[in-house]
Amino acid sequence: MMPTRRKFSIGTGAVLLAGFNSVRAQPEGRIILGQSAAFTGPAAQLGIQFHQGAKLYFDQANAQGGIGRQQVEIRMLDDGYEPARCAENTAKFIADDVFALFGYIGTPTSLAALPLATKAKIPFIAPFTGAMALRDPFNRYAFHVRASYNDETALIVKQLTNLGLKKIAVFYQNDAYGKAGLDGVTLALGRLNLQPVAQATVERNSVEVALAVKTLMAARPDAVVQIGAYKGCAAFIREARKAGYGGTFYNVSFVGTQALADELGKDGAGVVVSQVVPSPYNPARPIAREFAEAVKATASKEVQANFSSMEGYLAAKVFAEGLRRAGSKPSRESLMTGLEGIGNLSFGGFAVSFKPNDHVASSFVELSMLTGDGRVRT
Repeated sequence: MMPTRRKFSIGTGAVLLAGFNSVRAQPEGRIILGQSAAFTGPAAQLGIQFHQGAKLYFDQANAQGGIGRQQVEIRMLDDGYEPARCAENTAKFIADDVFALFGYIGTPTSLAALPLATKAKIPFIAPFTGAMALRDPFNRYAFHVRASYNDETALIVKQLTNLGLKKIAVFYQNDAYGKAGLDGVTLALGRLNLQPVAQATVERNSVEVALAVKTLMAARPDAVVQIGAYKGCAAFIREARKAGYGGTFYNVSFVGTQALADELGKDGAGVVVSQVVPSPYNPARPIAREFAEAVKATASKEVQANFSSMEGYLAAKVFAEGLRRAGSKPSRESLMTGLEGIGNLSFGGFAVSFKPNDHVASSFVELSMLTGDGRVRT
């Protein structure tokens, strides 16, 4: 099923920004979650869309009496996808005694935040990143809902090599996120006795891609795997096409499928994106139908169904299950025990597995493709 793409309004960001300075200690009967994410700047749509999906679930649960009689609220602070700002935000959340940290966006930002959360013994739940550095070694305070970048890049490499495409280049963000993706591609290719034919980088929050285009096009790759956010990846695709490149582009899920599609328009035709949650557009799974109904039922016209908002919704749903299992007077410890007690459970066709010694819930990955005419094919 291929839905029509819709652009996100600038007003969405303005509405979200209204909550930035509202961090307070949590009152009785209310669970306060802290989310540091990009809500402004070149990666803003990643934070905005994830937050909208999570808030959609919590708002509807709150309207029905809450989760275990607890009203759940997400407090937001903007970090612009910069680690130093994220660390400052995290320190503020810890000082204000939030119940848990939830839905942080990005690898470099999460890497700055997790040590602070661990020291403060605050759960760090559902970060929007698949980096192995956040998963290995095991950290009992970190709970991951999504698959890893190694899972995503393994499927991408399998798809490319099955098509007979072996000259694979990597365009990656010059930070911990980009290097995590590069490592995944290199690992997957190494299993086939292959290696990237070329590599080039872009700086975080930058669209300066001219040198990267020149470097990778000189290698004449069959395909380019991109490990970046939507602005930089879109800029690379446009410039590579102008340079005459006729190969294919593959992205991992963090790019932001909807945001990338909006950036590229007709230039998005044929661009592939790996996904770590089921398609919100295909009603085959109950979770997709539930999400679509939730979007339809909300009074907010800003909330739209896409992969990033779907991930936020699923992350909130998983958190809520842990909270229900945490008892009538939940603590951080009982929340973690509740999440670990989920075991193996299907959330409407999305399989989740949490155990005391395993806090990575999913290895689900599938591929989607932009068509360039306002649709996403899954």
